[in-house]
Amino acid sequence: MSDTLAAPQVLRNDFDVEAVRAQFPGLQQEVNGRPLVYLDTAASAQKPQRVIDRLAAFYAHDYANIHRGVYDLSQRASDAHDAARETVRRFLNAAEAKSCIFVRNGTEAMNLVAESFVADRLGPGDAVLITGMEHHANVVPWLRLRERKGIALKVAPLTDDGALDLDAFTALLNEPDTKFVGVSWVSNALGTVNPVKEIVRRAHERGVPVMVDACQAAQHIAIDVQDLDCDFLAFSGHKVYGPSGVGVLYGKIAHLEAMPPYQTGGDMILSVSYDEVVWNELPYKFEAGTPDIAGAVGLGEAIDFLTELGIEDVARHEAEVMAYALERLAEVPGLHMVGNAPERCSVLSFVVDGAHPHDIGTLLDLDGIAIRAGFHCAQPTIEAMGHPGTVRASIGLYTTKGDIDRLVDSLKRVAAMFA
Repeated sequence: MSDTLAAPQVLRNDFDVEAVRAQFPGLQQEVNGRPLVYLDTAASAQKPQRVIDRLAAFYAHDYANIHRGVYDLSQRASDAHDAARETVRRFLNAAEAKSCIFVRNGTEAMNLVAESFVADRLGPGDAVLITGMEHHANVVPWLRLRERKGIALKVAPLTDDGALDLDAFTALLNEPDTKFVGVSWVSNALGTVNPVKEIVRRAHERGVPVMVDACQAAQHIAIDVQDLDCDFLAFSGHKVYGPSGVGVLYGKIAHLEAMPPYQTGGDMILSVSYDEVVWNELPYKFEAGTPDIAGAVGLGEAIDFLTELGIEDVARHEAEVMAYALERLAEVPGLHMVGNAPERCSVLSFVVDGAHPHDIGTLLDLDGIAIRAGFHCAQPTIEAMGHPGTVRASIGLYTTKGDIDRLVDSLKRVAAMFA
C-alpha cells in the first residue's frame, strides 16, 4: 500500500461531484448573500444527509443505554453500536474489532496513548520523537509528560518546502534515548504527506513504537493498519464526514491489554468492591461511562458513505482540484504558498503581501467563502515556516473547481486592497 497520493489523473465517470454535493444540505445555503463556498474541511467536514438522517432515526427509534439493559431497545442500541465498531474495523483493516476504541476525537486518542502507554514506560533519560509539523494534540501531551515525568521531546526538522527531513528524523530516531515516535500522516497546516510506512519500518527496526495521527489522512487516503504495522493510530469522526464528539484509537492488542485504563467509571469494570477493581475486557476497558452512542452510529454511516464513494476516487478528485487550485492561486498578486512538499494533499496554506490572515478571512467571508486563518493548532510549525499565521483553504470530496474560481476572484480583490 502506498502512503502517498497518486498524481492527478482523469476521474472515473461514476464520480459526479455535483451529485455528491447535492447530498450535503450545509452546502445548499447562502452566506452574506452569496452561495456558500466551504473551504474549511480540514477543520471539520460538512455532513451528508444520510448521516443526519441516521442520527435522527437512531435518537427517534433506537436510543437507549448500551451493554447494560436486558430489554429490546437497549439490545438494539447495543447492536447498532457494535455494528459501528465493526465498520471502523473494516475501514482500518484491523484484525479485530476490539482493537478499535471509541473516544471523543483524535485528540483524546493521542492523550490516551500518552497517559496510558508512554507515561508508564518512559522517564528521565528517555525521549519522544515527533516531527516539526505536528498538531498541538501531538505536541502538548509530551510537554506535560516532560514536566511530570522528566522525559525529553525531540523534534525532527522540516525542509524549506515543508517536507520532513527524513535523514534528520532517522538520525534522531537512532539515538539510544529515543523510545517512542508520534507522527502525523498528513500535516493539517501544510498538507505534507509523510512516508509513515517507512517511518514505522525504521522505528520498528530499533524496537520503537509508533503512533500515527491520521486525523487529516483518514478522509483522503486508504488505511490498512496491518500493512502499515503502526502500534497506534488515531482519527476523528467529524473530519470523515461524521458527527463531532466521536473518534477512534486503534491499538495493537498486546499494547492495549497491557495498558491501564485512561478513565475510570461505569462499564469499564468487570467487578468492583471497596477493596479491589477488575478491569473489563477490550475495548470496554477504555470506554468509561455512557459513550456518544449516536455519534458512533453516525460515524459508521459516514464511513459507509465514504467507502461507497470509493476512497481512491475521492483522492483522485481532490488531487485534480488541488492541482487546479495551485495553478489558479499563482495568478493572485503577492500570494505566497506556505509549504510546497513534493507529496501533499487537501491543504492550501498561504499568505498575501501586506494582509493579515485574519483580515483576509473576514473579507473572504463577506463573499460567502469559508476558510481558516491563524496557526491551525500548529503554532510551532507555522512559526518555523517564518509566518505569524497563514490562510488555509482545504479541499474535501465536495470541493469543485468553481469553488476555487470563487476563492481566486475574491483573493484578487483582497490583494488589490492591500497592494
